Parts: sequence; structure tokens; C-alpha cells
Amino acid sequence: MCLQETKIESLPFVTAELNYLAPVTGKPRTYAFDPPPGEPKSTSLPEPHQVPIFDARLIAKNFSLDREGFALVRHPTQVKDFYNDEEVRAVYYPAVEAFLRATLKADRVVIFDHTVRKRVDGAADIRGEGPRQPATRVHVDQTAVSGANRVREHLPDEAEELLRGRVQVINLWRPIRGPLRDSPLAMADGTTVAPDDLVASDLIYPNRRGETYSVKYNPNHRWFYVPEMTPDEALLLKCYDSATDGRTRFGPHTAFVDPTTPADAAPRESIEVRTLVFHKQ
Repeated sequence: MCLQETKIESLPFVTAELNYLAPVTGKPRTYAFDPPPGEPKSTSLPEPHQVPIFDARLIAKNFSLDREGFALVRHPTQVKDFYNDEEVRAVYYPAVEAFLRATLKADRVVIFDHTVRKRVDGAADIRGEGPRQPATRVHVDQTAVSGANRVREHLPDEAEELLRGRVQVINLWRPIRGPLRDSPLAMADGTTVAPDDLVASDLIYPNRRGETYSVKYNPNHRWFYVPEMTPDEALLLKCYDSATDGRTRFGPHTAFVDPTTPADAAPRESIEVRTLVFHKQ
């Protein structure tokens, strides 16, 4: 039974608040550092909406990275300390690369960065100031422009040749400790996301300008989450796909406050690894 044949409304769900993009004049922009005097930190203001988020566990095998834009996978790891950057790069990177190459039948996988997050009550998500916090706005990590530019940035000598084939940006996200009950990740079914829902937004760094998609509210969006994920599980999130043959190219996602989370739940700890996935076609 494929997802389209499943009665989604029969699945358990929670109703939670997701932060979409409020209407804005001009291209939204956010500074990843203290902005110049008189400039707001961000013009991407939140527009919260209460939405049902369906429990994906019962139908997890039906999800397709190419169709819905995300997938749940089993991926045990030998890493002892995800806060040890050297261990992550020496042990985790090769394992993720090999796993994605085999799982996605890719010709090549290149990891370009990773982020470890640990939720701290009241803390803002500011780079370089304490642990990174869960991202609590609906977004896609890349756009049609920045996805291709990632190849040019990280593999400049090979970029134009590689861009002749299919390129994906895939984020492998996992909890560091589990079962995870705090600030889980919600994923939108990419088949319910219209192109006009995605709003290209500048992310400004001291030395460069990136681009992500903010997301406008659409009542047709269908949201899923995987409750109580364990450290042996991971989510694959599609952040960009150069293929334009009808597959989902961009997968909106966000952390959210689950109203059923126990008061004594441990704060969320997670790691995401962002990768370039190449197919020669």
C-alpha cells in the first residue's frame, strides 16, 4: 500500500503550532551575525498556524525521498561522542557517505558540513554563542540557486561537469539521545507543497550570502513526524534536487513543540550532516 492509498486521517496526530513566513515586502533576509546599525536581525517574521502533524511510524515504509521528500531509515552508528568534532569527521562522515551512496545508489557523496544542536530553555539559535538550537521556522535549507552553488563552492574544479548530472543536497538528521520526545522534527509531504509556497530568502554571513526557502502557509500542506526516535534511526531530508521530472525537489521541515511531550523529557540533542549526492544519469 502506497502513501496515496493510505487513509491519512486514520493515523494518530498531534495539533501543534508551526511558524510559517508572514507576508513581507521585498526579499526576506536574515543576518547570521549582529546586523549593521539600524538593520533588523531578520525580515522573515513568523506567522504561526495550528496544524495537524501525523504520526509517520505506522506507514514509515511508504515514504519516498523522491515523492514526499523525506524518509525514515535505520542507521546504527559507532560514534561515542557527537560533540567531539574530530570523531564526527573521522568516524561519522565516512559511515554516512557510504550509507548514502548505497541507499541512494549514488555515484558519489560529498559531505560539506554538520551541525550539532542541543535545546537550552530560553536560548536563541545564534552561531558561535553556545549550542545551536532547534530551528523553529518552516524552511528548506537550499533553493534552486543555492543548491547548485553548493557544488561550485565546495567542488569548484569539477562543478560544471558534476552539474551536468543529477545533484541532490540531502540532510541526514538523527537524535543523539533517545527516545527523543522534545522538539521533534516535522516534515511536509512534498506532493502537497506548491512552488509558490516557497519564498527565496537571503541568509547573510560576514563573508558570503546564502539562500534558503522560507515557506508561506498553505492549508493543503500535510505534515508528518516520527515520535520517540532512537539514536539508531535517522531521517533523510531532501533540501535540493536538480531533477525536474516531477520528483519532489525541496522538502520543508521544522522543529516544533509537541503538546504531548512529558514535562520531564530530556532536551533535544541532534546532529545533521549535509551532503552533496551525485548521479551521472
